[in-house]
Amino acid sequence: MDILTIFLRTVLIYFVVFLMLRIMGKREIGKLSLFDLVISIMIAEIAVFVLEDSRKPLMDGLVPMATLVLIQVVIAFITLKSRSLRVLFDGKPSVLISNGAINREEMKKHRYNLDDLMLQLRQNKIMNVADVEFAVLEPSGKLSVVEKELKEAAVADDGGKGTIRFEGLPLPLIMDGKVQDENLEKIGKTRFWLKNQLQAKGAKDFKEVFYCSIDHRGRLFLDRKR
Repeated sequence: MDILTIFLRTVLIYFVVFLMLRIMGKREIGKLSLFDLVISIMIAEIAVFVLEDSRKPLMDGLVPMATLVLIQVVIAFITLKSRSLRVLFDGKPSVLISNGAINREEMKKHRYNLDDLMLQLRQNKIMNVADVEFAVLEPSGKLSVVEKELKEAAVADDGGKGTIRFEGLPLPLIMDGKVQDENLEKIGKTRFWLKNQLQAKGAKDFKEVFYCSIDHRGRLFLDRKR
């Protein structure tokens, strides 16, 4: 296989792919919906196919790539006019937290677990679910978060034994109905204490709770199963 031929084909394909992405528009750089991802993967696969075998005519790769770009541009234009088609191709946002309450059913629908939620909240520089008013999972997979305007200043009462104090992120005490005993040990509390706190908030059993956490000031956040 001629090295010069490989070099020239690689340079050509690079500029072709670069040009096609420019034609597809800046929206492809800013986000990748499922439709955008499929188009991008297919273009990349076709480009590799052409480069792997220098005996293949360049047109065998250029025509399919141009076809994909044409499809993307046409569909992008059509979806500008029709919201129903836009939702079909790009998907629609999903509200995971509304008015401070976690939407468990919506999380299940997208196979989105609590660890995923906490990870994306931290990426938004939010360490406590209790500080979130709304959290929306965008079609691109990014989590958009709106914080509560007024954060509670009151410190939870711990039965007259003093305020719970520890350093670090809010600790999950219950996740999907299961008590996180290792975190209870970190704050020096027991299941009995936790159950009393839950009952004070109207939850009779651990299994009724989807998510419960406590911050460094002793404030308890509770989200019950629905």
